[in-house]
Amino acid sequence: MISIMKDGWNSFYDLSLGGANFTPIHFAGQTFNRAEIEGKGVDPRASLLYEEGMRIELISPAAEDSARLTPLALATLAALTPPRVEVTFSDDQIRPIRIPEDLKDVDLVAISVLSKTVHRAYQIADAYRQWGVKVVLGGIHPTTMPEEASAHADAVVIGEAEGIWPRLLQDFEAGRLQRLYHQDGLVDLDQSPIPRREIFKPYRLRYSPVDVVQTTRGCPYHCDFCTVNPVFGSRYRMREVGSVVAEIESLKRPGLLFADDNVIGNVPYFRRLFTALAPLKLKWIGEASLAGLEDEENLKILQRSGCMALFIGFESLSPELKEVGKTQNHPDRYAEVVQRLHDHGIIAYAAFMFGFDFDDPSVFERTVEFAMANKILLAQFAILTPYPGTRLYARLRAEGRLLREKWWLEPNQEILAPHFRPKLMQPEQLREGWKWAWREFYSLSSIWRRKNLWSSLHSNLLYFPLNLRQRHFALHKICAEHTRPRSW
Repeated sequence: MISIMKDGWNSFYDLSLGGANFTPIHFAGQTFNRAEIEGKGVDPRASLLYEEGMRIELISPAAEDSARLTPLALATLAALTPPRVEVTFSDDQIRPIRIPEDLKDVDLVAISVLSKTVHRAYQIADAYRQWGVKVVLGGIHPTTMPEEASAHADAVVIGEAEGIWPRLLQDFEAGRLQRLYHQDGLVDLDQSPIPRREIFKPYRLRYSPVDVVQTTRGCPYHCDFCTVNPVFGSRYRMREVGSVVAEIESLKRPGLLFADDNVIGNVPYFRRLFTALAPLKLKWIGEASLAGLEDEENLKILQRSGCMALFIGFESLSPELKEVGKTQNHPDRYAEVVQRLHDHGIIAYAAFMFGFDFDDPSVFERTVEFAMANKILLAQFAILTPYPGTRLYARLRAEGRLLREKWWLEPNQEILAPHFRPKLMQPEQLREGWKWAWREFYSLSSIWRRKNLWSSLHSNLLYFPLNLRQRHFALHKICAEHTRPRSW
């Protein structure tokens, strides 16, 4: 129940979400419905006095290929929210939201949106708005497509949220919520609060047993297909080392995942931070660019700090990779980097991408053979995706090669990929070659051929379980195109 005290009004408005018809308000001998209330300039959800306090629901929408990791961005929003506000959280990936059964009785909903989750995010947002609840959309996709997102929201956050969220909440309470909120400049990460991870407690047994931590943002490389540089800037921004160490010391889960796009991006900072973390005896995984992995001292620091695996964007074996802005990659040195990582007990989780303009139908066999010959423990194969806001998207659109300009609005976007016409093969060849790569790399013969006596115990112990799990994923999700059952 919300008590309204604005412009001389003092009445009660029942906003329980039991149906589309709200309980009428009796005031001065008259009865008013919702439209009449709002016509008098009173926003029932933006009152100055809340008997039970404001309630905000934070939502992470599902995607077919989402890992079960805690969404750090929403925990950061929770930390930026005043303690007097009740914050609830729903993870649509872990527990699919049934519409309308699972819609909550709240005053405001905030949804973090990626291009891969936007179709589902808009479904949830539209449902809440139909019930009269204000919705805020933020994240990479609304930042690159704010006008599109605003059709499904009452407010859209463009850019990083740390400098915007407190002001947005003030505007909501005052009844002056704006349609678009722009972040001026880039956020100082030392001003970003420690995430409120307690919002994840209802799902704690369903997430991967790792805590997620972010220490840097930004990237100086201008890869055509990536949104990190356009959205987060070309300069590495770093948190103070002591703050990172203190946060990690407070965490309880057995493993740690660094959400940085490149843990080794700024080498001096990397060396300070991970040298400071070494005494904590961590077991961690992260993502790294190939730049910096050829340096022996960096590899020793990674090993001493407890690095178990690195997700690395090899992307392609072609030297033409530089044409798409991936200047930090040197394909002729890939084999050496993989071997040196293995020598230091670090699993190289290699990511390859198919569909570049220099890729012909032979790319699939060449890539898989390289991965097998170098005994790569784990590999991921992706179809090049034209994300909005990237130079790749702009170029393909200008060349008339997009098969679906707004592919992200399709409910079955994974099955429809590729979303563009490749230069040296047909779309069907690209999709079938991509499937073949998954099937061949995780075939039983390949798994047996790639087995090795690695220098680290965890590599040897995890090799068969991880590869057999990936084999199941390759055969059922990729090749058989079995999408994950959902309530929608």
